[in-house]
Amino acid sequence: MRDVEPNQDRETAYECFECGNIVLAADSPDKCPDCGGAMRNRHIPLE
Repeated sequence: MRDVEPNQDRETAYECFECGNIVLAADSPDKCPDCGGAMRNRHIPLE
């Protein structure tokens, strides 16, 4: 599978649905550090 990264320790970009803040993190942040909004992984397309 081409979309699976073999190195899971790498930082990934997460974007806040509310304010658009982008955070680089190894693990998924629960909430945006700026506004507390929900975060999404930018490598996974929205449907």
